[in-house]
Amino acid sequence: MKTQIKICGLTRPEDVEAALLYGADMLGFIVEAKSTRRLSVQQAAQLSRPAVDAAKCVAVTVNANEDLLVRICADMRPDYIQFHGDETPKTIREISHFTGLAAIKALSIRTKADLERAHDYAGCVNYILLDAKAPKSAAQRGGHGLAFNWNLLKGFSCETPLILAGGLNPENIFAAKRTGINFFDVSSGVEASYGVKDHDKIQAFMKAARET
Repeated sequence: MKTQIKICGLTRPEDVEAALLYGADMLGFIVEAKSTRRLSVQQAAQLSRPAVDAAKCVAVTVNANEDLLVRICADMRPDYIQFHGDETPKTIREISHFTGLAAIKALSIRTKADLERAHDYAGCVNYILLDAKAPKSAAQRGGHGLAFNWNLLKGFSCETPLILAGGLNPENIFAAKRTGINFFDVSSGVEASYGVKDHDKIQAFMKAARET
């Protein structure tokens, strides 16, 4: 299968343009959640517009309420909603039915037990995104540039397709590919500073990820 890449935490039009230029499959926009890369619904809608018919757009949310979900659907019209909070399988099923959108559930991983939670979401999401657990003092859920122990993935199989996230960069993507996952989510690893992408790093990451 073709290696797929999601560039997340986009905040600037020129970075969206670079992500599309180098062939990103998905673009992630953090919508009204605690993050140094936070966007309003209107900002996300405007930034994601150039990606229509070029890449899939993802609204990244954390425990979003109904009002926010309605505004995301009406104004941004993403292809996916990413659930990066404490959303249960039941909640996600209800939201997916309500919005009609595909779903990605992010799980914070530190232990094998964290990883096994992926099975709970079988049948209610399109992808499970595996991210490193945030430091205890952190206010935001992701985007810390931390990787979890990828050895936990040895022998692990899941009925739902997996996306690997957390601490990825052009230097370690070859090691990440040895996990057997072929879908990668990168944010801080291709940045010059919070929310500001480095276009050379995007190009290097995409090239390395797709080399056989």
